[in-house]
Amino acid sequence: MMETLASAIALPAGYRLEDVLAFHRRDPEHVAEQVTATRLRKAVVLAGAPVLLDIAFEHPVAGTADGLVARCSAVTDGVTDGVASAAVATAVQDALLNVLGLRIDPQPFTDLVAGDAWFGPLTRRQPGLRIVQSATVFEALTWAIIGQQINLAFAIALRRTLIQLADRRHSSGLWCYPDAASVARLDLDALLSRKFSRAKAETVLRFARLVDNGELDLIRSERNPIEAISDALLAVKGIGPWTVNYGLLRGYGHADCSLHGDVAIRSALQALQALLGEDSKPDMRRTEQFLQRYAPHRTMAAAHLWASLSPKGAGNG
Repeated sequence: MMETLASAIALPAGYRLEDVLAFHRRDPEHVAEQVTATRLRKAVVLAGAPVLLDIAFEHPVAGTADGLVARCSAVTDGVTDGVASAAVATAVQDALLNVLGLRIDPQPFTDLVAGDAWFGPLTRRQPGLRIVQSATVFEALTWAIIGQQINLAFAIALRRTLIQLADRRHSSGLWCYPDAASVARLDLDALLSRKFSRAKAETVLRFARLVDNGELDLIRSERNPIEAISDALLAVKGIGPWTVNYGLLRGYGHADCSLHGDVAIRSALQALQALLGEDSKPDMRRTEQFLQRYAPHRTMAAAHLWASLSPKGAGNG
């Protein structure tokens, strides 16, 4: 049985569509995402079911520059009862906000740094920059674990391997980004045979199994705030502060993540220092102190630093 949900989301003025498309088209083999200039299709397991998110971007009035609308549909396989259907519908709405980068309003940070020597010029060069997220918190955190201390191309290849080994396919033919239950059942040797390091494979499986068996709760609530989730993640062997902050950024759209451990962030900061006449290379501690000035908007600070390194200005770190 397939169930289709449809909705239309009016996107903010000045919406940077290419940034969103660039983030989701990073895998050149397009196993779980298909991206064109006006359409994004992504398969992902939501509430236990394979779901195809199909988003078409259009202007309601032909020839106009503003008023971009995302026409969204979600085609779900295998849902047969009302409770499961409701859970999928809720997960779909969350996933759409994530993949469209609509969790964090960039304007408060822009206002904060309007007269700032560091970020004022950056925000004026990169108006409307947003944080684009993974579809689910589990996807964001597994991506963060996979990306630890390796280059982007290799991380993308390992991500593709994880998707294919988990073997959740949507009826459209796209592979789904898996959920915790799908990854938890994978065999360590299967990952090791596909270029995962032992430490990385063990951390991915450990994390997935903790989530799957309920020991690690990723659902944010009044009883389980972001601070508690962060502490619980840090207690997992193989997960450190960078992984947690990156996962909070890409998974929850948390507005105050400090990415001082990110190599690209420190490189971007070094470039800014050179422009302002400073020549010392910032270490992790100095970078953390620098970013602290911009709390509680450190996520947008990271986005602008990442974007400053990209020739196209997209914040796709």
